[in-house]
Amino acid sequence: MSTAPALDPAHTALLVMDYQPAILAVLPEDGNRKALLDRMEGAIANVRTNGGTIAYVRVGFSDADWDAIPAANKSFAPLAQHRVMHHEDPATAIHERLAPQDGDITVRKIRYGGMSTTDLDQQLRERGITTLVVSGISTSGAVLSTVIDAADRDSQLYVLSDGVADPDTEVHNVLLHKVFPSRAHIIDTAELHALLRTD
Repeated sequence: MSTAPALDPAHTALLVMDYQPAILAVLPEDGNRKALLDRMEGAIANVRTNGGTIAYVRVGFSDADWDAIPAANKSFAPLAQHRVMHHEDPATAIHERLAPQDGDITVRKIRYGGMSTTDLDQQLRERGITTLVVSGISTSGAVLSTVIDAADRDSQLYVLSDGVADPDTEVHNVLLHKVFPSRAHIIDTAELHALLRTD
């Protein structure tokens, strides 16, 4: 049983980050992709049913975004050079199994973190959201950047251990077991269900 504090759905958002076909493709094709989508589909439905907020973050670039990326940016300059991940490419849409619904938050980013190049933090605050349950791909990219940023913004944080994934298993495990616990409660989808409460 988790020792993490119970969640108040009225003030909680599940962040679903980079669940896009182009990003899912970086994960090993060994059946884990389907299992990951199964778990996330269930987690999203669970949060919805209990009255929580779903916030989607996707990465995608316009021509102007590509042109503004400096050559010194080691991570993103190659994407700009090869014009990868255009925001209108269907491969950058949220995966159809996890598609947003009316009332959800959806933002498009152009860097790793979910907040640094979006108005996500503002939208969450306007809804009174103080607690974030973080999921996404990859653990060492979107998840790491967003956890650090959100912690600095004083959000109460949970990382969904079976809702994050990374092509590098060793890095994934180090982050989940050594880095994130100083900033976030680490829970899985079963614990998420148990921690959600309605008054």
